[in-house]
Amino acid sequence: MAYIRKFKTTSGATGVQVCYKEGNRVVKTVHVGSASSDKALARLLREAQGIIDQEKGEELFNLKKYNKK
Repeated sequence: MAYIRKFKTTSGATGVQVCYKEGNRVVKTVHVGSASSDKALARLLREAQGIIDQEKGEELFNLKKYNKK
């Protein structure tokens, strides 16, 4: 099961992650980004939802496409 996690960072921004659970354990997280404004947060939430929607037809644990290095 995948879900979107929002949390406050130490700088006061809001972080967004896509988390994957198996049973009661989180087995993978994909950090989408951090936002300091409502507009930026909305964009990150749309991006996170897109990641979840895209994963439904693909391999669940393929992290290579999310590494932005």
